[in-house]
Amino acid sequence: MTSATAPAKNVNKFERFKAEKDGLALKDELDYFAKIGWEAIDEIDRDARLKWLGLFYRTVTPGKFMMRMRTANGILPSSHMRVYAEVVQRYGDEGNADITTRQNMQLRGIRIEDVPDIFRRFHQYGMTSIQTGMDNVRNVTGSPLAGLEADELIDTRGLCRAVQDMITGMGKGNPQFTNLPRKFNIAIAGCRDNSVHAETNDLAFIPAYKEEGEHQIGFNIIVGGMFSPKRYIEAIPLNAWVPPEDVVDVCEAVLLVFRNHGLRANRQKSRLMYLIDEWGVEKFREEVEKQLGHSLEPAAKKDEVNWDKRDHIGVLKQKQPGLNYVGLHVPIGRLYAEEMFEIARIADVYGSGEIRLTVEQNLLIPNIPDSRMEAFLKEPVLQERFTINPDNVSRWLVSCTGSQFCGFALIETKNRALAMIKALEAELTLPKPVRIHWTGCPNSCGQPQVADIGLMGTKGRKNGKVVEATDIWMGGKVGKDAHLGERIMQGIPCEDLMPVLRNLLIENFGAQPRQSEYYKPPIAMAEIEGENSDE
Repeated sequence: MTSATAPAKNVNKFERFKAEKDGLALKDELDYFAKIGWEAIDEIDRDARLKWLGLFYRTVTPGKFMMRMRTANGILPSSHMRVYAEVVQRYGDEGNADITTRQNMQLRGIRIEDVPDIFRRFHQYGMTSIQTGMDNVRNVTGSPLAGLEADELIDTRGLCRAVQDMITGMGKGNPQFTNLPRKFNIAIAGCRDNSVHAETNDLAFIPAYKEEGEHQIGFNIIVGGMFSPKRYIEAIPLNAWVPPEDVVDVCEAVLLVFRNHGLRANRQKSRLMYLIDEWGVEKFREEVEKQLGHSLEPAAKKDEVNWDKRDHIGVLKQKQPGLNYVGLHVPIGRLYAEEMFEIARIADVYGSGEIRLTVEQNLLIPNIPDSRMEAFLKEPVLQERFTINPDNVSRWLVSCTGSQFCGFALIETKNRALAMIKALEAELTLPKPVRIHWTGCPNSCGQPQVADIGLMGTKGRKNGKVVEATDIWMGGKVGKDAHLGERIMQGIPCEDLMPVLRNLLIENFGAQPRQSEYYKPPIAMAEIEGENSDE
């Protein structure tokens, strides 16, 4: 079974157009599309099939596309960052890039006329955007400190790259995996703090020793984690342990079982967890074993994720003597061309030319010698834009794209989140960082369910009018004992959100007024909830 298979009866429209033509077929049509322009492209090709090549048409910016890249384990050389900068530089105000919550980058403002040349440039540098959208496997995430940390259990760099190569056919496209029932997320954790949010993935590998007292390290497997408009659920144990050398084969087997047996009639119920619901986890494991051709070993009694989550911001020692990595805080994950050139430059001058991305939308520069650290910290870009010591209010701020560039978003997120967090910084001090995540719609790209405070875009009513609003989630936990939070408030108008956030920070996280003239008394929760309830 490959991508272009005959659709079953009563399938949705997506299954029909996937059966008619594989999205990878558009690789041969890009020069033609560039010639005729975006308005003349077949609507399904433009709005759907181009996503198989990593090109996303955005109705909110007519004629412009977003391009989503692949960056296995979030690691890229400075040469790739320069190419990204050169691509977005030509598009003016709408040309920028975002670091995503899957350790990759999205480039904005792309014109279809330029795509063939851009793709040729990518090929020259070994870069790819293939199979990054629709019913494909998203960027394979791994520990951002892979190969750097003394307490690391498994170096995930080679594993993430090997899994990506298997899925994408070495970046050229692989029809074997272009007809999944729905999108699919894979994470491979190698450190003790679950820096990849493993529980949010369809398939994740968590470090564990085979048996207590033994020294053979491998992975326990969890499956079925997902965020969607209809359901939010953590991954569950598969009761399986695998050595590192079996990771690629297990990924392939799980994907083939999902491809061949996943539910396709109702697109809202086509993620992996729905198949597990129908079969039960025991049968799902049995089918994976059949696909593998051998049994899986039972899971280890415990995994080795036993640290609290870290943000990797600041100057920290590597396991290599005399070397350091520096985590830079990137406000709302947004980058512009000039900044991207500067990041590439400082990675070359002070480090080894390597750049790493995190699921918190920040970046690391590794391999900086002690002798160069003083000069590195004086670089203007660190003083003016990417601090290594952000305020506790903004340190963990995460945001999806929002309505400025995404047609799914119900509210603007990035610009609003940044403005609001700066206002809160001016008013309050926090004893420790608070994780605040914004997402523009129930698709949850900003993952509000894992945050201390999560904000999900919606529509609300105020004075009889429909307005941009948010639902508020609290209690998400990452790292050890990870779990999802719960929604505590609904439909808070965005224009009324500041006092609500201020109140939550004061009452739940020990925030104190920074200066008396800024202080505003907390609002009673009952008053807030009553004012914005459906009643």
